[in-house]
Amino acid sequence: MTMPADPQDETLTERQQAVLDAVLALMVEQGGELTMNAVARRASCSKESLYKWFGDRDGLLTATVRWQASKVRAGNYDRTKLDALALRDSLTRFATNWLGVISSPTSIALNRFAIAQAETGGGKLGAIMLANGRFAIGARLKPVLDAGREAGLIAFDDTETAFRSFIGLVGRDVQIRLLLGDTLVLTPADIERDAARATEQFLALYGRANPMPASQKTNA
Repeated sequence: MTMPADPQDETLTERQQAVLDAVLALMVEQGGELTMNAVARRASCSKESLYKWFGDRDGLLTATVRWQASKVRAGNYDRTKLDALALRDSLTRFATNWLGVISSPTSIALNRFAIAQAETGGGKLGAIMLANGRFAIGARLKPVLDAGREAGLIAFDDTETAFRSFIGLVGRDVQIRLLLGDTLVLTPADIERDAARATEQFLALYGRANPMPASQKTNA
């Protein structure tokens, strides 16, 4: 079975995607204190359209976080024919996408605003980001890890623990440094290098030295 593309891309029109990009741009500029009026002006659409498409402000923020998180993917793969090369490629693609997203100005702005809201006890952005960001991304990668285990390529007892290990190897201290204002700059080449290195480290920790051939696994 080939894993499908993220349904988020299929449910949003190009016009709606442009609106969400406008929200992200405003959050970078204004630190998250955006209004439906400001979004309507930036996106050149009516407030009525915003309410029709996304509901209230929380609905708009939810869609924005999901849109940002949808950029993190492991790529398509055939679960019934997964081999070591395909697994490494899927993990590296996911790591590259995720590292690129969390180091972007838009992601930094979203996280800073969510942290500020959580500290004051106001707003729902933190919960929105957990549900549609971190947890949704985890749900996207865990099937890859489970498929790798089923294929005898990697071994672990708990998928969540394996996922956290991989994320830790990929992200290291990058996100916290950026959130605290470090001028760390990651070029596309840096991101690709770090993603490949994290994948190799993860496979060194969880990979099986002599994975079972598919024919033996079938007959086992």
